[in-house]
Amino acid sequence: MTSAMARTNTDHIGETSVLELTSEERIEIEALVKRLTCAGPALADDPAWQARAREESCRLPHRLGSAVRAFRQDAGPDGTLLISNLPLAAEPLPPTPTVPDSVERTATGPAAVAVMLGCELGAVIAYRDEKHGALVQNVVPVPALAGSQSNGGSVQLEFHTENAFHPHRPDFVGLLCLRPAHEDQVGTQVASIRRAFPLLDEADRAVLRQARFLTEAPPSFHAAGLSSPHPVLDGAPEDPDICVDFHATRALDDRADLALVRLREALAAVACDAVLRPGDMIFVDNRTVVHGRVAFSPRYDGHDRWLHRVFVHLDHRRSRRLRPGNGAVLA
Repeated sequence: MTSAMARTNTDHIGETSVLELTSEERIEIEALVKRLTCAGPALADDPAWQARAREESCRLPHRLGSAVRAFRQDAGPDGTLLISNLPLAAEPLPPTPTVPDSVERTATGPAAVAVMLGCELGAVIAYRDEKHGALVQNVVPVPALAGSQSNGGSVQLEFHTENAFHPHRPDFVGLLCLRPAHEDQVGTQVASIRRAFPLLDEADRAVLRQARFLTEAPPSFHAAGLSSPHPVLDGAPEDPDICVDFHATRALDDRADLALVRLREALAAVACDAVLRPGDMIFVDNRTVVHGRVAFSPRYDGHDRWLHRVFVHLDHRRSRRLRPGNGAVLA
């Protein structure tokens, strides 16, 4: 994927799904956002507001809803859906946050857009031990985390499955751009196992399918966690899912480590960049795609890169025992 993708009106470029909204579609979404931001309680984590967001998501423009449902059915070889020309806020954005664990509790215009699109895809969820369980999270550079492998860092972020250590990791991850990086220097990097799988030989595939790997929780989780031994590839033999974090996953033996190195090389060979601009939202199929970020140099001047992030589950019932009160937050 390249930044040029968001600037076209075509439905597909290569195999990556792309949708640029028309002015009329944007106006339709603005009306939905206005209803959500004006109605109380205007808090994105309030169950009553979430219910309204789900209801309003059913009224999204037909072409947009169709594209999201098609992506949910099959995310395609590249596992990404890029939607551009989304409305953000009528008023100027405040300065980009610079504190750890930054979230968006208020039902702002951008938060409403992110949640509605997430609701159209599935159930928007969060994790109690990550960013205080907020449904809409800020991805921003944080001075104290500059060198970390986290959403607050500015060093290169290794390819990873989101929350790879967790048995109920997200099925989809959505990133909405409120403010781009200075000079468009930051690309969200993606790599699909559907593209990389043919580059692996049968011996490495067999090793990667065995429970010979452990994954630690990411720095954003405040409760330490370590997965049970798990395979990196799972599911259909010819079309597997992937679960790996190249910073946090380690092999339990030398042969497994070699297979992990070769997987990393295969993913790097098929990787693509997406430079998001304001009003762009990218959804990543977290089952088939790993994502990361190139290194960049934030200025901490109030105008640094600012994304909203949401997580989506397709089968909400599967995590019920971890969600107190049948809410949206996994304990």
